Amino acid sequence: MKIKIPDIPEEGLEIALEEELGIEGISLVSPVKARLSITKVAAEVLVSGDMSVELDTVCSRCLKGFRQVQELPVNVVYHPLEEIGADKHELHDDEMDMGFYRGDELDLQDLLREQVMLNAQMKPLCDEACKGICPKCGTDLNTGTCTCENHEIDPRLEVLKKLFDKGKE
Repeated sequence: MKIKIPDIPEEGLEIALEEELGIEGISLVSPVKARLSITKVAAEVLVSGDMSVELDTVCSRCLKGFRQVQELPVNVVYHPLEEIGADKHELHDDEMDMGFYRGDELDLQDLLREQVMLNAQMKPLCDEACKGICPKCGTDLNTGTCTCENHEIDPRLEVLKKLFDKGKE
């Protein structure tokens, strides 16, 4: 959905969206739902609200697929692209919730896509207490135990083991 910036009234807009998004590397189960308030102050466009998305993802410890619902806050200030100028501009911490628009349109689908990608977990977990899988036999340690011996020492730490053994003598 695109919003014409000159058409935003002084009191702002309240928008409820339900958008199908295609995002590479992220599997969405259902459309993204959002409730947004859009206001214009001079050339700036303020977008705030919240959105929810259901993701089909894989646990980074046990490799089982699971569905995860994320409730995400949205708070972005858009400036005209011309405001940047030709100079390179380094972003500061207080500018991380800033975006830019070109012309007189703001694409809300791009905003939703960006928020989903920025909030996607790098290592999703099916449960905080997930034990993962055995690195030797592949047994799911959440459902059972394995008989593998885990007495291997990282070769980089072998020297420390020798020091500890020497101290016991």
